[in-house]
Amino acid sequence: MLKVDLHDVARDGAAIERALREAFEEAERLRVKCLQIVHGKGTGQLKRRVDRFLKEPQVKAVTRNIDHDSRNWGRLFIYFRWPERNRA
Repeated sequence: MLKVDLHDVARDGAAIERALREAFEEAERLRVKCLQIVHGKGTGQLKRRVDRFLKEPQVKAVTRNIDHDSRNWGRLFIYFRWPERNRA
């Protein structure tokens, strides 16, 4: 499972976007089943940015399920459904 912790970039919108994109690219490259995103509890602004990112069409296309951690509301688990790779 891959993990991205957004605490270090919480005040930089471009860095948040970059961290999320890089995590998704790495998840796709490795074909992991799950990505853990730690957005923290805070005021909820960072969580809203993550939620907006997760609604993008290219992200939704490969997302099977999103689980909120019932014991830690500052963490999400993204489960993927990767398309079959073309075998040439």
